Amino acid sequence: MTSSDMEVGTGERPVLLVLADSLSYYGPKGGLPSNHPDIWPNIVARELEWDVELVARIGWTSRDVWWALTQDPRVWSAVPRAGAVVFAVGGMDSLPSPLPTALREQLRYIRPPALRRVVRTGYQWLQPRLSPLGWPVALPPKLSVEYLESSRAALEYMRPELPVVGTLPSVHRSEAYGKVHAGRPGAVAAITAWADEKNVPLVDLAAAVRADVFGDRGNPDGIHWGWDGHIQVAAAMLTALRGTGAAPPLDEDVTAADAVSSRAE
Repeated sequence: MTSSDMEVGTGERPVLLVLADSLSYYGPKGGLPSNHPDIWPNIVARELEWDVELVARIGWTSRDVWWALTQDPRVWSAVPRAGAVVFAVGGMDSLPSPLPTALREQLRYIRPPALRRVVRTGYQWLQPRLSPLGWPVALPPKLSVEYLESSRAALEYMRPELPVVGTLPSVHRSEAYGKVHAGRPGAVAAITAWADEKNVPLVDLAAAVRADVFGDRGNPDGIHWGWDGHIQVAAAMLTALRGTGAAPPLDEDVTAADAVSSRAE
């Protein structure tokens, strides 16, 4: 695509383009369709009266955002209409991955199926036992930022005026990762430095969902959120979008969380 291909359509509702991991579409009982009304991208879009294009998969990192941006025609069709783009990744990047990430991603291709099941069982047994090492992480902070910047720069080339919002990693208490998240501080520092340099507003997912995750209101897997977590993330995202000018400001006596909660009831 070139910048000449990116002509914004007229008479159409803006699109909230969300490039994300499974935190964007999992609820307290598991994965949900992209049009489920209670996941945060749809809460945000409903508040803005926009459409949504949610491009996400479980386990996605900042590298996958770049791949989606460069390879997925759904993204190409959404960019001309986008009112804003959200990079809602980073949590997976910062999780301990003592076994090679490539191994996890290639398990589905192992044949015959009986061998695949054996290898997957072994991986699932080893992962939580090796996770207390805390290292290596799924994607080092330096690489995470390189992929985020490549994605931001590509969007800037196509749509210089298009707001981009990033996120800081969520928190977890997952047994699958030994309840270890030693990679988060490094990821936060790297993403924050990048965002400050490039003037990208950030939503701190951890601040929004910590009470939800550690208050036993989220998914039993210890990673994904409950409904209040989605509401809080939506409120924080709307605040960030309003800061970019992509969304109109709230009345002074109304908080973002109150506005979102009142519409969710």
